[in-house]
Amino acid sequence: MSESTKPYEEKMQKTENNLREDFLTIRAGRANPHLLDKITVEYYGTPSPLQSVANVSVPEARIIQIQPWESSLIKAIEKEINKANLGVTPNNDGKVIRLVFPELTEERRKDLSKDIRKKSENSKIAIRNIRRDAVDTFKKQKKSDELTEDDLKDLESEMQKLTDKYIDRIDAMTEDKIKEIMTV
Repeated sequence: MSESTKPYEEKMQKTENNLREDFLTIRAGRANPHLLDKITVEYYGTPSPLQSVANVSVPEARIIQIQPWESSLIKAIEKEINKANLGVTPNNDGKVIRLVFPELTEERRKDLSKDIRKKSENSKIAIRNIRRDAVDTFKKQKKSDELTEDDLKDLESEMQKLTDKYIDRIDAMTEDKIKEIMTV
């Protein structure tokens, strides 16, 4: 990889990482504590990530248990979980909040698969946009005589290879996630 393409590959890597993080928040029939990653709770006037104000565990395959460090946070945590629209209702016994996830229906699995494909397609569009921006930059450099015609062709070819590599990786991640979702 040349120095010229390095910043663009870093952007492609970030796009792939963002998609991977998005996929972690999509549940596949079993409880995954990553579903709660984007939830923040007001704690002494500061929005704090749920994991920093409570202990989050998975005691059983379809249950997430949240034990706040302070019992006064239970109502606030429940409110934020409800706002996050996870498809489950939090239950609490005064000390611990439990999220019990039902089995996914066939229809819900298909909806999740569509959502996964849509997120995947958006990531691939972002990758292609990064390639387009790179090639535009290289053409401007060629116009101002910073690059030769051969250099331009080499860089365009390198960007295409990077684009193909990241799109293949996104396709593989997408197929793995859909297989995980559709497995009953």
